[in-house]
Amino acid sequence: MDIVVENVSELTRKLTITIPADEVSKTLDKAYTKLKKDVHIKGFRRGKVPRTVLEKNYRDKVQAEVGEQLVQESYFDAVEKEGLDTVVHPEIVEHNFLDDGTFSYVAMVDIKPVFDLSQYKGLEVEKPVTDVTEAEVDEKIEGLRRQQAALKSADADHGIENDDMVLVDFQGFHEGNAMNEVHNTDFSIDVGQHRLGEEFESKLLGLKKDEKTLYEIDFPGDYPNPILAGKTVEFKVDIKDVKVRVKPELDDEFAKDINPEHETLEDLRQEIQNNLKEEKEKAQEGELDDRIMHKLIELNAFDVPERLVMYEVQEMVKQAEENLKRNNLTLEAAGIKLEDFIENNKPVAEKRVRGDFLLKKVAEIEEIKLADEDIERGYQRIASEYKMTVAEVKGYFKRREEVLPFINELLNEKILLFLRENANFIDAVAEVKEEA
Repeated sequence: MDIVVENVSELTRKLTITIPADEVSKTLDKAYTKLKKDVHIKGFRRGKVPRTVLEKNYRDKVQAEVGEQLVQESYFDAVEKEGLDTVVHPEIVEHNFLDDGTFSYVAMVDIKPVFDLSQYKGLEVEKPVTDVTEAEVDEKIEGLRRQQAALKSADADHGIENDDMVLVDFQGFHEGNAMNEVHNTDFSIDVGQHRLGEEFESKLLGLKKDEKTLYEIDFPGDYPNPILAGKTVEFKVDIKDVKVRVKPELDDEFAKDINPEHETLEDLRQEIQNNLKEEKEKAQEGELDDRIMHKLIELNAFDVPERLVMYEVQEMVKQAEENLKRNNLTLEAAGIKLEDFIENNKPVAEKRVRGDFLLKKVAEIEEIKLADEDIERGYQRIASEYKMTVAEVKGYFKRREEVLPFINELLNEKILLFLRENANFIDAVAEVKEEA
């Protein structure tokens, strides 16, 4: 096997691999021998079809199959022989059976970046605030009052306010044309919750039952709903009904209605404060991981394989398509240009790829590996989260392409735990006080 390696870029190599004629001939002979046993051609007994006849009728098919076999059998040996540490699958851009009997193909491959890891222990990271404020407790209590509130029809002269429940018909128009995806009848709006956006709901304030209104909203390019993003939309809205909330009094009886074990309103406030504290502490771990990764990426600049970045982008495209499909939409129907989506998400994909290389470098230096018990805990966590048995979870992760991302995620979690344990956390609240 002859191998020629060309440097296309710092992380991309072009491999021209040529398989000797005798090896090619043996592989072709085996393919035609098998074909002779299986094929039936009129005028010939099974197994007695001449090679020349087989080549005339099946040359392209046989060469395609043999070519693929020769690539599979030689590629990894070639990469190992050249000492290339590759990522993702190669892109085979050329493959030919040559006149001299050899088979040659060109593989474009990306290799792992080689870099020196800068500081990763003792990273200075601002610790998220987990203190619970009185305002946060008040907000939760107000939410409970809304849940317990009774709805009653509004007076005829009542103008819509936040917390009202409004029944509307609406139709959106863009450049004078009705938008099929932006309309509804008998649609309930919980005013103030911004389900249809803050600006849309703010236009309803002060209107009364049976009134009609027409107004425009300019949606920014980064608006979460891709159908509306970047468009000026005119809305025609009919107010069909308005109901007001009658909230319960904020007293000890209210606290007992929420939880019979509470004697006073203060008991309820304390429970809410404890729950919020627990929620913040649980969320803190993920926030710390994000800040550690941001710091790690900031301190370590190096090129990453372009094809690996594009692979990550394609996964993001796939996820976006799946999310839109749940609403019976496609990228095109949602007004999203694939090229723009790819361009906008490449920086994010690049950070993800760089972050993964950095974590694996830490694991290499610190000899962090997954143990059987780590994997078992991962299975148990998924089982608990999705109300499954561990056996059912393991059954799902049967195939290699399913289990590898799971294993990679568990390993990254273990590496991040190491980085958290070795980080230098700064108390954000203390810093603010010192500056004051």
